[in-house]
Amino acid sequence: MSHALIAYGAILLYLAAATLIGLRLFRRDEPGMPGRPLTLGLGFAGLALHTWLIYDAIFSHPGLNLAFFNALALTSWTVVALLLVSSLTKPVENLGILILPLAALTLYLEARFPSVDFMREATGWQIKVHVLLSMLAYSLLTLASVQAILLAVQDYHLHSRQPVGFLRALPPLQTMESLLFEMIGAGFVLLTLALASGFAFLEDMFAQHLVHKTVLSTLGWLVFGALLLGRFRYGWRGRTAIIWTLSGFVILMLAYFGSKAVLELILHR
Repeated sequence: MSHALIAYGAILLYLAAATLIGLRLFRRDEPGMPGRPLTLGLGFAGLALHTWLIYDAIFSHPGLNLAFFNALALTSWTVVALLLVSSLTKPVENLGILILPLAALTLYLEARFPSVDFMREATGWQIKVHVLLSMLAYSLLTLASVQAILLAVQDYHLHSRQPVGFLRALPPLQTMESLLFEMIGAGFVLLTLALASGFAFLEDMFAQHLVHKTVLSTLGWLVFGALLLGRFRYGWRGRTAIIWTLSGFVILMLAYFGSKAVLELILHR
């Protein structure tokens, strides 16, 4: 099967699963709505094709091909995998209404704009661990940002007393907030480990073109650390937690994908 066909198959499955989630959220009271197992089944089927695609694009060559769109597709794979596995035990599958279409978009971009940026085969395992920790941290905090968006919508409708159908399909506000901070806490620990392992291999930020990535990653770490401290000491919640979460997420995405886009797509380095 060609690379493009694998990508388009995964895209269709992800979009189908996202559509079913949307139907369950917005038309929950109508008879004949698809069940949760079908939605998760489509999601896992898409993830299987996504896995095949990632292996073919990144891991099937000597070294690791972590070009911009490949890295984007790998991050979306991690996010979707965490979402689907977590959905087996926690009520978080509704996050897929945003995450699955975004994952489909990354697959389209990867198939449409193939590129090469190899990490040498001889690269030490320490660097590979750093990359893995970074991907997991970004992915968990991406899930947290989507959770924050749904929480913001839920909070807005509850305070404006404008109930909409999909709110009844979401967990209670307190449960949504607890899930948000669980994701942020786990993501913060992984981000701390990723930064620590990255600093261990940092020699010259300017020569390695890592100034923006290092500064912004550290700033993102400080934002999430301040949010967790504010939650612990001052009971931050609601809109405060949402704003801090989304701010930290934007900073981290700029740190990795912003700097990588400038270097690869604009400066061609």
